[in-house]
Amino acid sequence: MKSEIQILTDKALELLKELISTPSFSTEEERTAEIIVLWLNEFGIPVKKWHNNVYAFNKYFDPSKPTLLLNSHHDTVKPNKAYTRDPFHPHIEDGKLYGLGSNDAGGSLVSLLAAFVHFYNWEHLSHNLIVAATAEEEIAGSKSLRGLLAHLPEIEVAIVGEPTLMQLAVAEKGLIVFDAEIRGTPSHAAHPNNNNAIYNSVEVLEWFKNYRFERVSDVLGEVKLTVTQISGGSQHNVVPAKIDLVIDTRVNDCYSNEEIAEILAREAPCDIKPRSLRLNSSSISQDHMLVQSGIALGRETYGSPTLSDQAALDCQSLKLGPGDSTRSHSADEFIYVREVEEGIQLYIQLLKKFLAKEKTS
Repeated sequence: MKSEIQILTDKALELLKELISTPSFSTEEERTAEIIVLWLNEFGIPVKKWHNNVYAFNKYFDPSKPTLLLNSHHDTVKPNKAYTRDPFHPHIEDGKLYGLGSNDAGGSLVSLLAAFVHFYNWEHLSHNLIVAATAEEEIAGSKSLRGLLAHLPEIEVAIVGEPTLMQLAVAEKGLIVFDAEIRGTPSHAAHPNNNNAIYNSVEVLEWFKNYRFERVSDVLGEVKLTVTQISGGSQHNVVPAKIDLVIDTRVNDCYSNEEIAEILAREAPCDIKPRSLRLNSSSISQDHMLVQSGIALGRETYGSPTLSDQAALDCQSLKLGPGDSTRSHSADEFIYVREVEEGIQLYIQLLKKFLAKEKTS
């Protein structure tokens, strides 16, 4: 006879297959939201919705207690042209479950949902539990977790489900996208011009290539500046007035995004402006009981270079989930079935250990 966790795992894997087979590009997640609602309803769990965000509270929710948020997303990017398999046909080969969103972040989502169901009826928890299956994560949209938070109670700590091989991502780099302009004197190409914007860009590109910020994080390393786009000029015989650059900036936990913007505005050898400053770095103390509980289960800590819905949270948060981040947004995306099975078990073990420590502290 199967245990409760085995039954939950089977149902979670079936949910994952159903989510894979249902397109859910960012802002178009209506159908997967309804699938998640129905899945939770099967366990007698009342569900709330805000746009395409689905969320639920544990049965004995107590406003006097702190709240732990379990969050992952059900939107996906669009499949790239390198796919050799149908991205919406979930199928298992050699222990791998293939399909768009299987790894990013379907495996984490269904594992967190299963863990929430496991604890839903428990009384006397030290923390309230909220599970949130959110939308628009891939585009950091206004109707994502960022917008949902206004409808939730205060969150003390969160687990954000993303593929980390079930290791503990205790910090995550923030993101700023900068638009920069390198100016020059427009002219006919046949005439002398000592202020050619294209030639001026060489020195500026070297500056970005070589610039280093002083503060280096123990877990996230350096702030990383990368020029990712360059454009300018309209025809062969016209020297353009300006060259446009886009700079992807990954910010460690030693700086706020505002500090980075101020430093670059002051020091960069060109005009530079941030598109947004809202995607700050995230972290959780290595001494936090949630982290220590994970370490006690044999998990390792590290700093993540990729962005997630952690950037929307003001509280301490831990990124943790089954799957491998290097598979995200790749062709023929997959997750190992065993990774989902282990993910559910580890989430449950982690929460048990954390809640038990909290009760006795």
